[in-house]
Formats: sequence, structure tokens, C-alpha cells
Amino acid sequence: MIPTAGERKSGTGPVSVRPLGEADLDRADEIFRVAFGTFLGAPEPKTFFGTADYVRTRWAADPRAAFAATVEGEVAGSNFAVNWGSVGYFGPLTVRPDLWDQGIGRRLMEPVMDCFDTWENRHLGLFTFSQSPKHLELYRRYGFWPRFLTAIMKKQVTGSAAVPGRVLYGQLRAAEQPDALSLCRALTGAVYEGLSLEREIVATYAQGLGDTILLQGASSELDGLAVCHCGAGSEAGADVCFVKFGAVRPGPEAANRFERLLTACEQLAAERGLGQLDAGMNLGRPDAYRRMIDRGFRTWLQGVTMHRPNEPGYSHPDAYVIDDWR
Repeated sequence: MIPTAGERKSGTGPVSVRPLGEADLDRADEIFRVAFGTFLGAPEPKTFFGTADYVRTRWAADPRAAFAATVEGEVAGSNFAVNWGSVGYFGPLTVRPDLWDQGIGRRLMEPVMDCFDTWENRHLGLFTFSQSPKHLELYRRYGFWPRFLTAIMKKQVTGSAAVPGRVLYGQLRAAEQPDALSLCRALTGAVYEGLSLEREIVATYAQGLGDTILLQGASSELDGLAVCHCGAGSEAGADVCFVKFGAVRPGPEAANRFERLLTACEQLAAERGLGQLDAGMNLGRPDAYRRMIDRGFRTWLQGVTMHRPNEPGYSHPDAYVIDDWR
């Protein structure tokens, strides 16, 4: 999610870019909320996103991939790079609204592109507003191209029957967790070569943001996994379970495995006493999208993912993946 365009303020001082420090987080969080709230016309921009937290959680997951832009010594914006193995994406990239259109967004692109070079990610992406030509043009300059829309969907939790074979990563003994992560890498690697959610799984557990659902298969393989944020202080917010990433093992039974994973996500939300389940779906995965609609999911926010190179990555009709790159 990257709102960076808007009013121009003349006379902006020199822009510097440096690592985002812990002492910067409160100000970076305020700018993040005000930037989105202003762009989307919220009546109280400072309270936009409510109790959801994107800035502190992303910083804690990897402080070395979090960057601040400063003007006259004051934090003016921030950006975050995310490493999912062969896949990398960035955001939220936000700039103080009174400093929009001053090239600060471009300056904040430089360190994240350096991260991707260092990590050697093969497929890069971002989520932005499809209705904003300025956003699309900014990222096109860095080789990103818009592809399918991505729907951020929600449904009310109505309770769910227990799913056989469901295990939570946080309930495993410490000695069992490395093997579980290895199985997760095998599953995501089957979805897209080199794709790894290990950092997200570990960060979600270590920060107490939620948990990761593991669906055991008939053999030693996993049938599916879902990294879920739960409640206030996570990327979900109060009374919400947010599926940050979910995927099932490809193959002839992938659609059935996906149905099982959706049920397991709703079961987790019900167990945590959360009333809403949120999940993002790229419309390049039409059958998965239709199945979510049939389950009662409805779109509340829509954007477009931009890809570098201009290829689908894992957003194709045979993929049963939940994510949104916000």
C-alpha cells in the first residue's frame, strides 16, 4: 500500500534516507495513518486503520529492511522491504501529506531496491491504488507493471467445525518447529520455486501477532498453511483475523485443500473470539476467488498488484493462494 501523491509544498529542504530506528516508530506510524487517511478522504486521518499496526510489526520483523526519509532532521516518510525467498515486495511506503510530490517516494524506493538486489529475489511486487495514475507511473519507472486487481475481502465469522489434521505452529515444541518450517518451505516452493514464508511465520509467533495454521496431509507433506494475524496490535486490528498469507499444495485436489484451509482459518478466528475474517485474493486466481465469494467473503478494498518482471508469478488460475502485498 503506497500513497505518495498529492499536494505540492514548495521550498522542501534536502531529503536524506537512513534506516528507520526504534525511536522513529511513533512518528512513522502517525505519518502512515495520516497519509492513507488523507488519500482516501477519511474524516479523521490520524485514526485511520484503528488498532491495526503495520509500522511496528514490519520494523520488528526486519529492522534492516525498514527505511526513513527525513527533511530538516524530521521523519517525512518510511518504507519497508519484505523477503519471501524468491519473492520480494515492499510497503507500506508513506510520505507526510504536506510533502507529497517532492520526490520523497522515489528516494524511499532506492534502499528497498538495494535490498532486493542483495536478497536476489526473482519476482518483485507491490500493492497500490489502481485508480491513481501517479502511483502506477512512479512504480513503472522501477520496472513494475500492473497486472490483475487484488480484492481485500472480509466475512463475518459464524463459527466453524474442527478441521482434522490442523496444527498450530505456536503449539509445537521448540524442537519440532524447524521441521515444520522445512515442510512449509517445501509447500510454498511447490507453489512457486523458492517462495518461503519462514520469516513471516517466525515473526508472527515471536511478536505474538497470531499464529500459523498447518494442515497435515495423508503423507508426510503439508496440505496447506496460513499465516494469520489476530486482533489489536497486529496487522488485523481489533476483532479481526487477517490471513496475511495462505496456500495449499498444488495438484488435482488443490481446490478441496483450499476449502479445508478456509474452514481452518475461520475456526482459528472463532477460537480467538474474533468476529471478522479478512483475506486478500488476486483475481488472477479466479477459482480461488469464486470459492471465497461462495463462502460469504465480500470485497471492502480493491487495488492492483504490480510485478517485476511483468509475469504472473504465483497469481495464475491453478494457484490457490491468499495474499495481498499490502
